[in-house]
Amino acid sequence: MDLLGPAGKSVVIQLANRWKFVLRSINTMATYEQVKDVPNHPDVYLIDVRRREELQQTGFIPASINIPLDELDKALNLDGNAFKNKYKRSKPEKQSRIIFTCRSGNRVLEAEKIAKSQGYSNVVIYKGSWNEWAQKEGL
Repeated sequence: MDLLGPAGKSVVIQLANRWKFVLRSINTMATYEQVKDVPNHPDVYLIDVRRREELQQTGFIPASINIPLDELDKALNLDGNAFKNKYKRSKPEKQSRIIFTCRSGNRVLEAEKIAKSQGYSNVVIYKGSWNEWAQKEGL
């Protein structure tokens, strides 16, 4: 006997998706303080997956590299020289620490999936993303 039925299952799935961040391991999310400290750690990559137009409107987090989400898969497949020429930074190694950021913390989930599917193993998200950064920085 199915007590929930199709509509009930849909509600359960929606609630689970809304709580996805609560259930994440703390090791898979970066804090504001960690992101603020990125300039002191040149081995850490802070990748902003917003569109360039968004960055022009709002600004960017210092030490971040802009790779729009729709370019991320291709960018991570570039050879080292092509990546450096395009993004002005060496390409991350598969074990490099990568922190993804966006505007509100939603696109980072897709970015994380893309990177992990390509074998990047030390990937975290900044859930607060630009909105939290700007608020804490008084922007």
